[in-house]
Amino acid sequence: MGDHKDLTNEFAVDKIKDLAENIKTCMFCTYNEYRLQSRPMSVQKIDDLGQLWFLSDRNSSQNAEISQNPQVEIFFSEPHDKFLTLHGTASISYDRDTIKELYDPIVKVWMPGGVDDPNLSVIKVIPEDGYYWNNKNGSMVAIAKMAAAYVTGKTMDDGIEGTLTLE
Repeated sequence: MGDHKDLTNEFAVDKIKDLAENIKTCMFCTYNEYRLQSRPMSVQKIDDLGQLWFLSDRNSSQNAEISQNPQVEIFFSEPHDKFLTLHGTASISYDRDTIKELYDPIVKVWMPGGVDDPNLSVIKVIPEDGYYWNNKNGSMVAIAKMAAAYVTGKTMDDGIEGTLTLE
């Protein structure tokens, strides 16, 4: 078994930033009246409070679902190396200054009107808690240890995992 280390407050924020900023793309999950709905989204920014910021279309399903139920789940994953799950509360803003701050030209692929597109909105997620797992020594060491475990039949878990709590 790997190591277990629960993190709170600023230590949890540091872990969120460490994992999410490197992975960048997540499965962003909202709830409609029937079930969990997931779609890939890229985080534009993670601030010093651990809040995650996304750009979205005003008319998107995620915006409609957040308007009905602001509870969201976010899943980041980098195979064999890093995993992060966050539970939080989302809000939607149309603040033009924030949109300009977060805007990246690649967003034009989804929002052809660019930074001035009137349908461009900001989703801010305030994480409440979560779970993380990552390996201690980087992916090359992890792959070598997995290969050794496969050959020897012994567990060589190089991971560290724990809960994240933001108060």
